[in-house]
Amino acid sequence: MEIVLRQTTEDDLAFVLSVEGDRHNRRFVVVWSEDQHLAALDNENIAHLVIETIPDRRTVGYVILSGLQNQNRNIEFQRIVVTDKGKGYGRAAVRAIKRHAFDTLSAHRLWLEVKDFNMRARALYGKEAFRYEGTLRECLKGPDGFESLVLMSILEQEYRAL
Repeated sequence: MEIVLRQTTEDDLAFVLSVEGDRHNRRFVVVWSEDQHLAALDNENIAHLVIETIPDRRTVGYVILSGLQNQNRNIEFQRIVVTDKGKGYGRAAVRAIKRHAFDTLSAHRLWLEVKDFNMRARALYGKEAFRYEGTLRECLKGPDGFESLVLMSILEQEYRAL
């Protein structure tokens, strides 16, 4: 499975809002407004990226990384949303994100928060060498009550050892 990450443009926002708001995805992310996504496109501290397949350049998701200017070189893997589940796009995107964070952005640490009930994502991150760091208990108010977040990360030396 080959994918490429490219900078999101304003023309991509209809797709981004559509997949983020899809009932299969919205329970796993904090949904943003169009204005929030627009602001992210103009923020030098954020990489808002679209996931495309190779060679047909079909858009299959998007990614948001933040903290690009963090003096401690800690980059937050803030969001990933993939449209076609179970086809390897998520795994390929996570691998591309690690390459981008460590090889292009010179990150020391790439970290994320994932909803504790998102077992599919947690399993993928674990298989991709992200380590469990802790749980932020009931820190988000969701539609069915409070939700907890699991904190995971991978360090540059762990990435290089893969």
